[in-house]
Amino acid sequence: MSRGDAGELAAEFAGTFVLILIGCGTVAQVVTSDGAAGDWSTLVWGWGVAVTMGVYVAGRVSGAHLNPAVTLALAVFKGFARRKVAPYWLAQTAGAFLAALVVRAVYAGPIAAVDPGHTVATQTIFSTLPGEHVSILAAFGDQIVGTALLVFVIFALTNALNNPPGANMAPFMIGFLVVGIGIAFGANAGYAINPARDLGPRLASFVSGYDTAFVTSTGVPYWWLPIVAPLLGGLIGGGAFVLLVERFLAPAELEAAATGDVPVGRIPHPEVPAEPAVASRLEETR
Repeated sequence: MSRGDAGELAAEFAGTFVLILIGCGTVAQVVTSDGAAGDWSTLVWGWGVAVTMGVYVAGRVSGAHLNPAVTLALAVFKGFARRKVAPYWLAQTAGAFLAALVVRAVYAGPIAAVDPGHTVATQTIFSTLPGEHVSILAAFGDQIVGTALLVFVIFALTNALNNPPGANMAPFMIGFLVVGIGIAFGANAGYAINPARDLGPRLASFVSGYDTAFVTSTGVPYWWLPIVAPLLGGLIGGGAFVLLVERFLAPAELEAAATGDVPVGRIPHPEVPAEPAVASRLEETR
């Protein structure tokens, strides 16, 4: 393994560790305080901050995927090296697992106080479950929709020709996106939208006393759903962006940037100035 590859995996591990430490920590505080330390809005904003900080930690070195669904979509649609997919997944899941163990240790006392039997009442600190009156099929669809939305907008926010956020604001906007997904779809199935975010903490809870970590409150196997559905959703979201937006960005957008002729109603793109370098890229597309 090269030094560069090792650095990318370390960054994915660290970024996902920070994401889960803040995210699961937020849930633990709300759950063990019986709502005194916050409510649903606290959870969605906590996860939004968690994602933002995780992306800032890892973005420069690894691209801050922090999510196997994002990694897979980048490999399929953006040319990310496929040999790196499995190592990224392992680094992400390991970071999530160890962060969840830290949360489990820090909140061991409060968890034991409110849920000495380590039941579903506090299992949701670590991993997701379908909400009341939500079937397995509905939860599966929910995770596809949520992850498709996540990847679709991430592709939009990080495409250099699509007016992305400037001044290193993309991590903030991605975190804000996660807040929006939580507000819109969170109650259905806990909006894992990330296989590592769910599997790593689920394993951590299992090895630390939650015997029913892999099933729902009624005993239905559930661990697989927040893995499979987000991976499918990520592919759908990535493919949709390429089909509906990306293929229309070039070469017309390059030509407009090179000549300064921006169509009426189009936001000028600050990242692609009218300069020889852009004109050169335009010639390459002809």
